[in-house]
Amino acid sequence: MRVLVTRPIDDANETAVLLKARGHEPVVAPLLEVRYHDGHPLHLDGIQGLLATSANGVRAFARRTSRRDFPVFAVGSQTAQAARDAGFDDVRNADGNADTLAQAVRNTARPQDGPLLHASGAEAEGRLAAALTAAGFTVRTEILYDVPAIADLPPAARDAFPTLDAVLIFSARSAQAFVDCVKRAGLAPSNLIAVAISPAATKPLGALAFREIRVAAHPNQASVLDALG
Repeated sequence: MRVLVTRPIDDANETAVLLKARGHEPVVAPLLEVRYHDGHPLHLDGIQGLLATSANGVRAFARRTSRRDFPVFAVGSQTAQAARDAGFDDVRNADGNADTLAQAVRNTARPQDGPLLHASGAEAEGRLAAALTAAGFTVRTEILYDVPAIADLPPAARDAFPTLDAVLIFSARSAQAFVDCVKRAGLAPSNLIAVAISPAATKPLGALAFREIRVAAHPNQASVLDALG
C-alpha cells in the first residue's frame, strides 16, 4: 500500500522505516512542525522522575539539560526509545495513553519521594498532571516545545494524492490539520483508508468522506501499523 505519513519529520521518518519493513511505500509529508523552546535552565532539584507523553517531549528536555539521573515515565514504546536514545538508563514504558501512564506512575512511585516534571508541549491537555495531582503527587509542567500545523498540503502529499491508499493519523491535531489541508487543496480522500491511533483522533475526520476509517486496537504506533494490515 502507498501510505501517507503526516507526523512531524523525526517521528515520520521512523514510521516510514517501519512501513517499508512491512512492505508498504511511505509518503512522508509532515503536517505538524515541532518547534523546541530555548529558555532558562530547568529547575530539577528534588525531581524524582520525568513524565514523557511524547518523543518530542524527551527530545526537548534533552536539549535543555544534561541530567539523566532519574527515571523516565514514558507513555509508550516510541517515547521510551527516545528516552533511551537520549541517554536515560531507567525508562519505564506505560505502553498506552495519559491514563495508563498515570496509573503506571501511581503503581511505581510515591508522592513523598518528590515532584515529577512533565516535559510538555504547548498543546497538551493537562489530563496527566490533573490525574497525578489528584493522587497526591506534585507535578511541575515545563512547556518545552510547540507543534503548529502547516498551512498547506506539502507538495509530496499533493503530488502523490491520486495514488495513495491510506493515511495514518496519530492525533486529533494531525487529523484536523489533514482535514484543513485537504479541503484547502480541493482534494477528496474518498479512496483512502484512514487509520487512527484512537477514537478521539477520528473525530475531525468526519468532515471528509473516506473509503474506510479504522481505529488501532491500542493507542500506539505498532497497533496503528497492525490496523493498516
